Amino acid sequence: MQLDTIDGFIIDLDGTVYRGATAIEGARDTLALIRSLGKRVVFLTNRGNYSRKMCQEKLKAMGIQAAEEEVILTSTVTAAYLRNADPDSKCWLLGDEGLREEMIDQGIRLATKPEEADWLVITLHEKLTYAELNSAFRAVRSGAKIIATNEDKTFPGDDGESIDVGGLISAITSTTGQEVSVVIGKPSAYMSDAALRSLGLPPERCLVIGDSLNSDIRLGKQAGIRTALVLTGSISRAEAEASELQPDFIWESIADLIALSALSPYSGRNEHVV
Repeated sequence: MQLDTIDGFIIDLDGTVYRGATAIEGARDTLALIRSLGKRVVFLTNRGNYSRKMCQEKLKAMGIQAAEEEVILTSTVTAAYLRNADPDSKCWLLGDEGLREEMIDQGIRLATKPEEADWLVITLHEKLTYAELNSAFRAVRSGAKIIATNEDKTFPGDDGESIDVGGLISAITSTTGQEVSVVIGKPSAYMSDAALRSLGLPPERCLVIGDSLNSDIRLGKQAGIRTALVLTGSISRAEAEASELQPDFIWESIADLIALSALSPYSGRNEHVV
């Protein structure tokens, strides 16, 4: 792969740039290379329990700089959806503090009690209490529609695979009998459209890099964007090669991009083209 055919990189975070609070080896140098070549970058993640400011701080602690407009979270895109589709609505939130921060920052109105909500917004909640889950249940039982930042079942945490938003969705839908009205996260067009708008580039000039076949690679395929799967998440090479959904490239990690750079004497050494 020649980097002169790519002007914009759409890069996942969990399992691609870092795992938990630890940067993946070579990620910082790879991102520095991309920027040194004048390429555009957007970080596109299904995380909805962070705000953009929180994500910037986490990356900065790893030595990775990112402008606010380069960070697109599902909380960011969910707030944009609600602002455009139902601007007078009130929301009840089921998620960590980052979701609230992002919603308030984007002018979304929050209900003061569950029964007043027009929407229940569900995202990852790593500090979930029974009272919070029950309030979300009451919001839906009182008529709130459900919007989920994503529906991933697991994510790669510090100490292994951890339950993701899908588990919380199941708790609410199974007890209320109501289905989710809108899912924002990857692989939806809401996310790919947001990334391409941020980059200001056509899909054929971009590359998606991520660790999930269903989220990252499917998003790229649906949007006409080339894709690179990294094996630093929860999928093995054997599983990837056996899948019906095939990325354009399979890499051991995002750091393979350094070796594949046209500037490197090792160009092409580790690339696996599907």
